[in-house]
Amino acid sequence: MKQLQPFLILAAGLLAGTAAVASVTADAVRAEIHGIDVVIVPTGVQDVVTITGSLPAGDDRSPADNVALATVTGEMLDQGTVRHDKFAIAQKLGSVGAALSFGVGSNTLQISGKSLRPDLPLLVGLLAEQLREPAFSEAELAKQKKQLDGGIRAQLDDPGFRASDAFSRAVFPPGHPNRAAPPEQFLADLARTDVAAVRRFHSQFYGPTGMRLVIVGDVDPAAAQAEIRKAFKGWTGGSVAPPAPRAPELAAPRTEAIFMADKASVAVVMGQPTQLQYADPDALPLRLGTRILGSGGFTSRLMANVRDKEGLTYGISAFLTDDTFADGAWSVQADFAPPLLEQGIASTRRQIEIWHTDGVTDAELARAKTELAGTYQVGLATTSGLAGAILVMLNRGMPLSFVDDYPKRIAAMTRDEVNGAIRRHIDPAKLVLVKAGTIEDQGGETKP
Repeated sequence: MKQLQPFLILAAGLLAGTAAVASVTADAVRAEIHGIDVVIVPTGVQDVVTITGSLPAGDDRSPADNVALATVTGEMLDQGTVRHDKFAIAQKLGSVGAALSFGVGSNTLQISGKSLRPDLPLLVGLLAEQLREPAFSEAELAKQKKQLDGGIRAQLDDPGFRASDAFSRAVFPPGHPNRAAPPEQFLADLARTDVAAVRRFHSQFYGPTGMRLVIVGDVDPAAAQAEIRKAFKGWTGGSVAPPAPRAPELAAPRTEAIFMADKASVAVVMGQPTQLQYADPDALPLRLGTRILGSGGFTSRLMANVRDKEGLTYGISAFLTDDTFADGAWSVQADFAPPLLEQGIASTRRQIEIWHTDGVTDAELARAKTELAGTYQVGLATTSGLAGAILVMLNRGMPLSFVDDYPKRIAAMTRDEVNGAIRRHIDPAKLVLVKAGTIEDQGGETKP
């Protein structure tokens, strides 16, 4: 089950050397190998190779009667294979300073690895082995279930998680891939998940169909392709998730309060579905406008007014999330001390309304363009950042050339495009508001 923590950075990862690539399109080698979409980018970095990838086996593939199944299956991948137990795998990786990990998100199984150049065959071989031949032992499953149960129960004590989790169900209808299952349902399904169910899920959804691998760094494309061809030979299966219906426009505003005792602050999420995917024409202009409102750090309007000028919160930000494989959501997230909650919400609403009515200024737009392009280019300067950016853009339905073109697209954006996107897709009169924490009424009494 994913943690509903938003992020806007296009590509993130551990610093793994300087990539210094002038043009991804010029240097990339792309091929389909046994059904896997493989992109390899040799760079000037010495010795380091980074692998990132995805496979359409995320939470949205879990059946309705077991919402925990995708997460459990993904968590079991590094708990041993039919050929090596988890300690042997760890020893193989550790002996050469390599790393390989998996994670399950809303829509995909996520793959992350790194090694030195001579050890890439080992890394690719273990990746294929863990994807194709997981052991799924009863003993390891019991351990993973206990760890997942503990993690979810810990999240339930976090107001930020509770607010974001409830927000997803408030803005996305049943059946939408971005609608999070209730934690209570996840825990109940987790408890009854057995090895047979995990094996069935793996057999149904794991395979080369829809899988992507991106390899960046000190790599010989031909040699890397040969290793992938050898490691994944004969693997079949998997499937691509069908297109999701877009979330309907909200008919009216809605407020939901989640009482949690003895919390120092109240987490607030307010927003709505955008009915936009990243590849849609209005998605980038709305992203730029959202940065100006609240995701541009201390230069954003929300931080400048709600935090710095009025002193109502330590942190407040605006986000566009979950629009890679389906239409996403727009939200503002903040934490307020209980006595300042209503004042903070009112101030936030006021800034959203001004932003929506008056739009962004030329000066704000110019600054946001420079900041966003700069952040993006810095991200491309690492092998992990470059690999992540390529994977994200391909999963978003963009051509490989878009990785190079992105700064130019941002630079060419006009104020009218940004303000038009804001007004077409955001309606301050129909915001969903979720607040979680020790909530007080105007008289100071807490209310469950």
